[in-house]
Amino acid sequence: MENPKSQYRNPKQIRKSKTLNANPENAKPYDLEERTAVFAERSRAFVKRLPQTIGNIEDAKQFIRASGSIGANYIEANEAIGKKDFVMKIKICRREAKETCYWLRLLDVDGDLEKERHRLSSEARELTNIFGAILRKCE
Repeated sequence: MENPKSQYRNPKQIRKSKTLNANPENAKPYDLEERTAVFAERSRAFVKRLPQTIGNIEDAKQFIRASGSIGANYIEANEAIGKKDFVMKIKICRREAKETCYWLRLLDVDGDLEKERHRLSSEARELTNIFGAILRKCE
């Protein structure tokens, strides 16, 4: 008899097993739900390292909300009632990914964090393109 707990795996193990290429720096999960969750986690880790200015505090709040909303809306899209509902949730995902890029641009970062901002911005643009492609296939 199989141990029922054996079906549950550590989330980090899941991330490692679902990557497109072997280089961890360029690795992207196949699973879009997982990819958006990893993006939100990386966004939160980035915000923790930002200089605590008044502007950064306010912009970071918006950035965190938008980055987390991408994945949350994608999960809702996968549970959509019908095609119209699915399309609407995917449009929201795309919109939140675009908004994430905007808030990232406004954050005041030190030289050390500029590379991570660029990586996050690049990932947000890729997510925008992915959700745009999904919408084109639905039409």
